[in-house]
Amino acid sequence: MKENKETNLEKVGHNAAEPTRDVKVFVPATDIYEKDDSILVRCDMPGVAQDQIDIRLDNTELEITGTQAGGKPEGVDLLAGEYETGVFRRKFNVTQLIDRDKIRARLHNGVLDIELPKAEQAKPRKIEITTGG
Repeated sequence: MKENKETNLEKVGHNAAEPTRDVKVFVPATDIYEKDDSILVRCDMPGVAQDQIDIRLDNTELEITGTQAGGKPEGVDLLAGEYETGVFRRKFNVTQLIDRDKIRARLHNGVLDIELPKAEQAKPRKIEITTGG
């Protein structure tokens, strides 16, 4: 991932997930995009319901946690098992240049999008040049 100097969005301990109970912890595949007015964080969260996702921005640390529902369907016997369930967890550092009151998140088909709008002072602006002395 390319680190952006202006927004300073960077990974925090890619393998730093520490579960509080005995479950498998996954690091979700994540893409990060930058626009003039915001940062978009896109994470894979397959099998995670909207009410099982926790997004926190504490000072400069963005933490994303999603818990998959476990268990097998009722009335069936497992013949072969490869599907693992657990917790998705990812942390990033962001600067204070995020408008915290306007952060939005959306879950669609197992993909979580988090939009981090830039604060006014972080947005690029064109400087007009005047003539004369």
